[in-house]
Amino acid sequence: MIRTLNKVTCIIFISTLILNCQSTKPMQAPTLETPEQVSPALEKRIFKPFIGDKWIGNAISYGCYRLGQEPHVKGPSEAEILEDLIILKDHWNLIRVYGSDNGLNSDMILKVIHDNNLPIRVMLGVWLTNETLHPETRAGNQKEVLKGIELANQYPDEVIAVSVGNETQVWWSGHRMNPDTLIKYIRQVRQSVSVPVTTADDYNFWNKPESQTIAAEIDFIVLHAYALWNGQELDHATAWTDSVYRDAQVRHSDQTIVLGETGWATVYNPEKQQPWEQGALIKGEVSIQAQEKFIADLNKWIEENHIVTFLFEAFDEPWKGGGSETGPTEVEKNWGVFYEDRTPKPSFQKYLESLKIGNN
Repeated sequence: MIRTLNKVTCIIFISTLILNCQSTKPMQAPTLETPEQVSPALEKRIFKPFIGDKWIGNAISYGCYRLGQEPHVKGPSEAEILEDLIILKDHWNLIRVYGSDNGLNSDMILKVIHDNNLPIRVMLGVWLTNETLHPETRAGNQKEVLKGIELANQYPDEVIAVSVGNETQVWWSGHRMNPDTLIKYIRQVRQSVSVPVTTADDYNFWNKPESQTIAAEIDFIVLHAYALWNGQELDHATAWTDSVYRDAQVRHSDQTIVLGETGWATVYNPEKQQPWEQGALIKGEVSIQAQEKFIADLNKWIEENHIVTFLFEAFDEPWKGGGSETGPTEVEKNWGVFYEDRTPKPSFQKYLESLKIGNN
């Protein structure tokens, strides 16, 4: 046991030295301290979603994989990512990506934004998995954290926040982590970067008393709220979203709260009727027309309330939900406002047309 710990410590120490030599913005060296070794006192960093004087809080989640591509198997080219970002920049100037070193191509995305001087800012993700039940994942988590730190410091103009962990605390998560482990990584990242640091989770975590411990460690809260997944009908979707958001504001009155994921799928499989499956959970209409109404209502809510909101998501992702082993009706493949081939869905196209009519 002692020899194994020493080996891990040496690897982390060497990785830290390499990172410090490469970083363009020196920060305190990252360590893997336990929560008890670091004071929980926190001076909040303000999350500022702006480019100059322009507020860019109407944002979107971005997955870069096309048909035949998926993490750790085959990724997109720089030219394909540039094509994506040129499409996105005309509608959104803030994107969210979910990992740093887990095959999600965030390094290439940031490079393309930087090299082409695109008016896009990024909330960078650090993807974490459970290492208590699966200790073999610890090295991967540590590598992911170090890469997130490196990218945040390498691209200080592009990265405006780092989200450490995604849905790691909500009860239904498939990669739920021990909260002390999450806190350890949050503190490691936060002491090593200058931008605000957060963690993203479902509203059904942030409305629990235990969320206060995590909230005390971060600069702002990223909350996920899907009316569709929570059995809401379309006509009540925005009101439900608003009620969930307001409830979180009351529970975390000292925090800025960002709506980190919300959206409306266009296709699902109603035959999946197990209690936890899409056919049983989804009650609202799932269609192009329903997505159009949801987008219109959501954007009106964003404009009226000036709440930072990441729509999920930009492009359909056929690799999700079982990939080629499941059919095209799998809901996880169908949340985009663009099809996988990068053409806009009629829902989004009609929403844009309505904006032109309204502005005339």
